[in-house]
Amino acid sequence: MSFQYTYAAKTDKTVPEAVQAVQERLKERGFGTLWEMNVPAKLQEKGVDYGKEAVIMEVCNPKQAKRALEANLRAIYFLPCKVVVFDANGQTTIGMVLPSIMMEALQDSSLKTFAQEVESALRQSIDLAVTMTGSDPS
Repeated sequence: MSFQYTYAAKTDKTVPEAVQAVQERLKERGFGTLWEMNVPAKLQEKGVDYGKEAVIMEVCNPKQAKRALEANLRAIYFLPCKVVVFDANGQTTIGMVLPSIMMEALQDSSLKTFAQEVESALRQSIDLAVTMTGSDPS
């Protein structure tokens, strides 16, 4: 039996197109990108070559973050959420670690609904980023 701790979807978009698409879809759900790291560029700064495209984004919905922190300050260990976009063998993937799994570590039932709501919004954003073209969500 495998343990599912991530959610991912594949797209025909390039990595930069997928990053832009997921950021747009996240914004529609109140999430912003706090930080974005281009993995090969960062590794190159350190003298290490990495030949595949990969981007790590830390994203946050401030209202949801406040809600989690007020429920249990230890939620801070799992904030902000990570969304990744990477190329694996010519196929772009958009993915995330499941907030519901992360919050389970705190063993606090008050965070369960919060984590499920955030997870749902992130999944929807990823799914729409995969399927939609351009910046028009209609």
